[in-house]
Amino acid sequence: MDLFTYMRENKMEKESPLASRLRPKTIDEIVGQEHILGKNKMLYRAIQADKLQSIILYGPPGTGKTTIAKVIANTTKSVFKQINATSAGKKDMEAVVEEAKTNLGAYGKRTILFVDEIHRFHKGQQDYLLPFVEDGTIILIGATTENPYFEVNSALISRSIVFELKTLSQESIAKLLLRAVEDVEYGLGSYGAIITKEALDFLSQMSDGDARKALNAIELAVLTTEKNAEGVIVITLEVAQECIQKRAVRYDKTGDNHYDTISAFIKSMRGSDPDAAVYYLARMLYAGESITFIARRIMICAAEDVSNADPNALVVATAAAQAVERLGMPEARIVLAQAATYVATAPKSNSAIMAIDQALALVKSQQIASIPNHLRDAHYPGASKLGHGGGYLYAHDYPNHYVAQQYLPDELVGTTFYHMSDNGAEKDAKAHLERIKKEGMSH
Repeated sequence: MDLFTYMRENKMEKESPLASRLRPKTIDEIVGQEHILGKNKMLYRAIQADKLQSIILYGPPGTGKTTIAKVIANTTKSVFKQINATSAGKKDMEAVVEEAKTNLGAYGKRTILFVDEIHRFHKGQQDYLLPFVEDGTIILIGATTENPYFEVNSALISRSIVFELKTLSQESIAKLLLRAVEDVEYGLGSYGAIITKEALDFLSQMSDGDARKALNAIELAVLTTEKNAEGVIVITLEVAQECIQKRAVRYDKTGDNHYDTISAFIKSMRGSDPDAAVYYLARMLYAGESITFIARRIMICAAEDVSNADPNALVVATAAAQAVERLGMPEARIVLAQAATYVATAPKSNSAIMAIDQALALVKSQQIASIPNHLRDAHYPGASKLGHGGGYLYAHDYPNHYVAQQYLPDELVGTTFYHMSDNGAEKDAKAHLERIKKEGMSH
């Protein structure tokens, strides 16, 4: 490295954003992720012993994926290379592979390749890396915010260990913020700023577990706040609120959080928890989720999980779907809340979906059974000569509008698809059906 390169890199390090300057240099400086970086955990031991194998680091933004990779770069005796999947092409990968072959063959040194946002590599790019990962030419560290089991080549996944990083706790974020305010060498300590407990708690909570967001906010607060009469920069709650005008909810409409949130929403309605249902509804609305998408999911839940235990649930959900299209936001929030809480508090039954799925499975797996003659259409020419419709008993001519007769094909007589529950209206319907069948048999 020449003098000018050194001066340029030194200047960039001093002028880089706070989140970059404060990035831990050693594994013990990393805050959070104890479930994978605790001293008795495999990843911690592998990094410390410089015995790393290919890994995939998966987690939300600001949880430390790049930080872990940088710590590995500072710790390992292997050659460390980094590329970003959003900008790297095949030539970049070929250059890394050729250098890795040389380092391994000529000097016996392994090469660790860190691929940030690896999910953005298309299948062909991922396939290109596979043989070199497999034969040990390259040790891969992939970082992704998307579920790697969906976005990364299954062959690469099978040759790597996937570590999921969790959203940082409020306590971890607070620790980072205090480090930022107090650290003289890499942080903001030279400004002599202090932060009140209320401001610290607010920023820790509103950063939503994203360390980068928290550090950007405290940096903005310190750099834009005037000193008081005593010559001290005081980061108060009001200052902190100015630096984060609105919580940016982590929600990608095509990513994991989208599916996780809607899943939690549906399961909360199914589990009869209206409070949880409203909470997840609020998260989706706040993040800008499509109101028509939410309404469709409520309709599905009404039919699948409430069904005939309360037939009005589907009526309410369908009416809500029509209403939100006509109203739009913000009024649609009221309609969706009404529908979600109705479905959540309604008695539950999945008997109908179990019935249709069982029937579909049977139709798919068996030869189609013949329809009994007395149920066939007798109105078209020649039908009566074939015996179609003959002997059919018209239910309305009998007490309770019911008469016992065979409706299933001969091959399926005695089969039950619809096992009615003992909940809500379905319990009453079940009792009604049992009663009229019993009375019909006595006539």
